[in-house]
Amino acid sequence: MPLIEIVVLALVQGITEFLPISSSAHLILVPRLTDWPDQGLLVDVAVHVGTLGAVLLYFWRDVLRLVVGAGHLATLRRTPDSRLTLYLVLATVPVVVVGFLAQDVVAGRFRSMALIGWTTLGFGLVLLLADRLGMRIRRLEHLTLGSALTIGLAQVLALVPGVSRSGITMTAARALGFERTAAARFSMLLSMPTIAGAGVLAGLELAERGDLALQRDAVLAAALAFVAALAAIAALMRWVERHSFTPFVAYRVALGAALLGWVYA
Repeated sequence: MPLIEIVVLALVQGITEFLPISSSAHLILVPRLTDWPDQGLLVDVAVHVGTLGAVLLYFWRDVLRLVVGAGHLATLRRTPDSRLTLYLVLATVPVVVVGFLAQDVVAGRFRSMALIGWTTLGFGLVLLLADRLGMRIRRLEHLTLGSALTIGLAQVLALVPGVSRSGITMTAARALGFERTAAARFSMLLSMPTIAGAGVLAGLELAERGDLALQRDAVLAAALAFVAALAAIAALMRWVERHSFTPFVAYRVALGAALLGWVYA
């Protein structure tokens, strides 16, 4: 793959993965708009793995909590850390199950420009409503089994490009009354097991192919995505401390409307 394509795709993924604007939609749009060949799911996942490294580094304290919580779960100890770990695992189960059962449909039928346009626009407006109407009284320590499962079920919708995994989980959390910082934080923690699972599967496929050029492309894409994602996470967390999600909604509405105009014109 040409260097310029790797750089563009990695930067797009790194910037959009944790912003509520759908990274998967942008990764599909880039080759469509530039007439580049589709980069395929392997490169998609490689840049996702780069973003995984970024979220692990940025939220390293929470990662340590999850590790401690896993130990407490193994010994049947009920602690705040074990509850957070348990809720994170349970919230991940729905997307893993549905993603496994519907992987062929997701990889094929859900990559149309019209669908991306509608989901980008529609779920952007849903985020606006949740952010405007949702209360801001709950923090991460107020997470319950019911709210974790609700956010996890909402994450299933992100299998459709344009919905946005971070966007729909933040939307669900805001609708449940979580503060914006708590909604963004849990969304990013929830991304870790999902991205890690996809990365393992892609890594196995890369090893089976034995294609050194493809492996080099994937490593470079992952590294660039890591740097871009780390900057995007820091910027988003600073933004939501004082501001709303409205700029992201405006971007989604504009992008969705432009895509629909292009498709139907």
